[in-house]
Amino acid sequence: MIAVYICCPGISGVFFMSPRKRRKKSNYNNYYLAASIAFLVLLVIFLLRWNESRRVKFVKYEKFGIEIPADYQIHGIDVSRYQKNIAWDLVKDMNVEKIKIGFAFIKATEGENLVDPNFKQNWKNAEKSGVTRGVYHFFNPAKDAVKQARFFAKQVKLKPGDLPPVLDIETTGNIPTGLLKAKAKGWLKVVEAVYGVRPIIYTNADFYKKYLGGEFDEYPLWVAHYYEKRVPRINRSWIFWQHNDRGNVDGIKSKVDFNVFNGDSLAFREFLIK
Repeated sequence: MIAVYICCPGISGVFFMSPRKRRKKSNYNNYYLAASIAFLVLLVIFLLRWNESRRVKFVKYEKFGIEIPADYQIHGIDVSRYQKNIAWDLVKDMNVEKIKIGFAFIKATEGENLVDPNFKQNWKNAEKSGVTRGVYHFFNPAKDAVKQARFFAKQVKLKPGDLPPVLDIETTGNIPTGLLKAKAKGWLKVVEAVYGVRPIIYTNADFYKKYLGGEFDEYPLWVAHYYEKRVPRINRSWIFWQHNDRGNVDGIKSKVDFNVFNGDSLAFREFLIK
């Protein structure tokens, strides 16, 4: 026999536990262990299936020179002066097994006073060829955010049918995270007031998680995550995915970033500026 003293509100005294009761406790422990093992097995199965569900079907197209996620309907590129002179009619006409270039993000400005030297011709010729246009500003965290936003707005005139403007933020400028967030919010608020549409944030998945986080989840996200056979590793919704930076496109001599839109053609039209 084993004597056990119990003291709790309303109950106190010495109780005796027989060996038989010890066996019941042992059985309880066995049941608990078995249940724990079953739970872990189910958890592993769930995680494996969840991980598999995140996989994306990629297809290699020789003309594009890369694998492309075939589960998405609308594909696009982003360009700057590094692509030099672009023959936008050839970009528009490219058709590889029904995959076309459905949109193009074009760099406009950087910092407080730098205009991409190819912006004006890219902006004009993309529209002329019928390619849906988007435009982005490369953010310099060390500079004044409001001045950057106003400078961008001075250079860029958006029309119905264009994509919302983009804040490209991918460096910290060695400033504190709190200040980085405040400056980014300052740019976003000014630009939203100018154009009457909520801007898109462009960055890579790791940068977003480390420096921006949940404070920017209300903004549409264009996320960079290269060479990944699963959806971007980020726990929030995203609109565009930059999945490769080594693609080939007719009318462009250098390599090009490739993107997909996370939705169908109706959702894409709804996302454009009205």
